[in-house]
Amino acid sequence: MTICVDNDIQKTFVAPALPVPPVEYDQRYATDLIRILRLYFNQIDNFQNAVAGILNGTACEGNMTPLPISIGGTNVDAFGRLRVSQPYTLFDSQQRYAADNQFDTSTVNGASTTFLTNESAVQMSVDSTTNSEAVRQTFRSMSYQPGKGLLMLATFAMNTPTANIRQRVGYFNTQNGVFFQVDGTTLSMVLRSDSIPTPGTPSDVRTVTQANWNGDKLDGTGASGITLDVSKTQILWMDFEWLGVGSVRTGFVINGQYIVCHTFDNANDKSTTYMTTAILPVRYEIKNLSNATTASMKQICSTVISEGGYEQYSPSHLARRTTKLSNIQLTFKPIVSIRMASTALGAVVLPGRMQVLPITSQSYEVGLFFNSTLTGASWSAVASDANVEMDTSATAMSGGTLVQTDYVSSSGSGGIQPLVDPAGYNWALQLGTSLAGASDVLTLGIRTVDSATPAGDCYGTIAFWDLTQ
Repeated sequence: MTICVDNDIQKTFVAPALPVPPVEYDQRYATDLIRILRLYFNQIDNFQNAVAGILNGTACEGNMTPLPISIGGTNVDAFGRLRVSQPYTLFDSQQRYAADNQFDTSTVNGASTTFLTNESAVQMSVDSTTNSEAVRQTFRSMSYQPGKGLLMLATFAMNTPTANIRQRVGYFNTQNGVFFQVDGTTLSMVLRSDSIPTPGTPSDVRTVTQANWNGDKLDGTGASGITLDVSKTQILWMDFEWLGVGSVRTGFVINGQYIVCHTFDNANDKSTTYMTTAILPVRYEIKNLSNATTASMKQICSTVISEGGYEQYSPSHLARRTTKLSNIQLTFKPIVSIRMASTALGAVVLPGRMQVLPITSQSYEVGLFFNSTLTGASWSAVASDANVEMDTSATAMSGGTLVQTDYVSSSGSGGIQPLVDPAGYNWALQLGTSLAGASDVLTLGIRTVDSATPAGDCYGTIAFWDLTQ
């Protein structure tokens, strides 16, 4: 950006030296003071007009000089757009009263996790056994919309760097992603890729140690003058321009300042995408590689944000029951269920609406359940979306979490069509994947309310969005 400034203003645009006031009123003093201030205010007016001129497209003319103004660094997002107050939250986690159940947990070889009530944090601990490990990873993978910067922030306090204790925090899974790592006493930023150098083989070859960061090394010698202490609470941040290509900035927020520690540049440099996808989970992990001591780190809060908003548009897909469900009584029966295919466990799938058409005159409760146990399920791909499988064969269901319910009565022509979220996508209902690689199962169920007789009959549909198709 360039503004035009009068050459004389550049030379003389300084605050005037005001005359010393007399003890008593003096008209000449007052006149001189007004004249000096008038000249100064005229200079301010000229400068303001020059700025207004460039904002309105006026070119520099006459006794004017172009003055470049640059707004960059962390004042702009991953695509160079000025950051404004329009973030769109895709995910957020805070642990006020319990460990956030948006995260799956894995503990092996004596590791454990403990919710710290007064710290709103989860302590992830490993014991002195080799390969003792604790992992917390979100069930959901966050939707990335090409052309929008994706910002991730995560807070933590790590164990004091100790030999053979490895700690990681970031936006990643076992195949792809970016994370901050403390391996023993070595601090690094890591870009994990399943596409380079060998497609199909996850690699951490792009591990950059603190001494080689191309930004502020946070060792006291950088522009901030700050030395990073990972045993104290920290705010890790990173933002992505993916599109398969682009830069990833990583760093920390300290004293309200976004500090860039290392930037992974990937444009005009690689022969293929720098990682398979930017649709990834948030993950924390600590592992005892080979040590006779215990260690722990604290997971606090995290969020993933689409900068510049998020355009909510996607074709709807249908999982339909085309054969009548019969013998509906007081216990919920499954009408239709959906899950992610084993080959698409990173897909972004959300329910849009559920619709039921009862045939028999009765009073019914209709419910949407997460992760009920199904009896006799037989899965097949949804015709319009191979990322999602459906089942209409299950004969019974038990357990699960009821997340949506409504009531309907029918004498042969009634129906129900509630929107899951009239305002658009409800990210809380997005299907997720466990650390063991199992997809959430979403089931539309129905039961009679007052009486088992007459037994009910119905048809039903789950409409859903797949933002990765």
